[in-house]
Amino acid sequence: MTPILFGASHRRLLGMFHAAESKTPRDASVLLCAPFGHEALRTHRFYRLLAVRLARQGFDVLRFDSYGTGDSPGSDEEGDLLGWRLDIKEAHAELVRRSSTGRVVWFAARLAGSLAIQASALLEHRPKKMVLWEPVLDGAPYLQTLREKHVDELELSHAIPRAEWRRQLRQDPTSFTEEVLGFAVSPILRQQILDLKPQTLTVSPVVDTTVIAKPDDLKTQQWATAQRAAGAKVRCEALMHSLMWTSNPHPDNEMVPAEALQRVIAAIHHD
Repeated sequence: MTPILFGASHRRLLGMFHAAESKTPRDASVLLCAPFGHEALRTHRFYRLLAVRLARQGFDVLRFDSYGTGDSPGSDEEGDLLGWRLDIKEAHAELVRRSSTGRVVWFAARLAGSLAIQASALLEHRPKKMVLWEPVLDGAPYLQTLREKHVDELELSHAIPRAEWRRQLRQDPTSFTEEVLGFAVSPILRQQILDLKPQTLTVSPVVDTTVIAKPDDLKTQQWATAQRAAGAKVRCEALMHSLMWTSNPHPDNEMVPAEALQRVIAAIHHD
């Protein structure tokens, strides 16, 4: 594993490059795109183990922090979806430069899945494949969930619930959106998230895409069906797991669900 800084001088990004360890390298490399905020914290170990295992199997792998997130320069308030899409494009180019193959597979979870769909349209040479784990297809309910979980954590940390928090949550749709679960959200980012709709997320017909979602996620299944009807190569795989995206770990909440790790690796290998 090699830490690297890459990207334009005004927008440097921190990445971790895992060079292929197998004597028979694969014909593709893998770019790992991390989700937003607390979900990035919850999946950090998952991403690291995924990168290590893929490298052992012969893939060059790059995982990275977008601008204003993780250990990359920039503040929370500087993060926005357009800039993060461009960061994925920059990371893709960096991986192609460092790898022996121009064929790249993208893996992205949650909000990063939405960004990957949009970022792939910015490239002349698009990824060979995308594997998306529960991508955020509708921004409004996603932001509402973050607001509710934020209040849950406030009540837990203060031990005594305060009625005004729940009242604000019900009556003011902008309350608890300046900060969610410890991460600042600018007005621009908030609006960009709200603007995310299934109909605005269109997969290119040339990108083989696997979407991993829970069995009862009918909205994702409907989106995948609509994409196929429009000519895209999108398949939906059902996976029930115990990782909770927006909560702190506890005995019933795995850090790295073994089946999820195996299924993601299998989807990356799938032709």
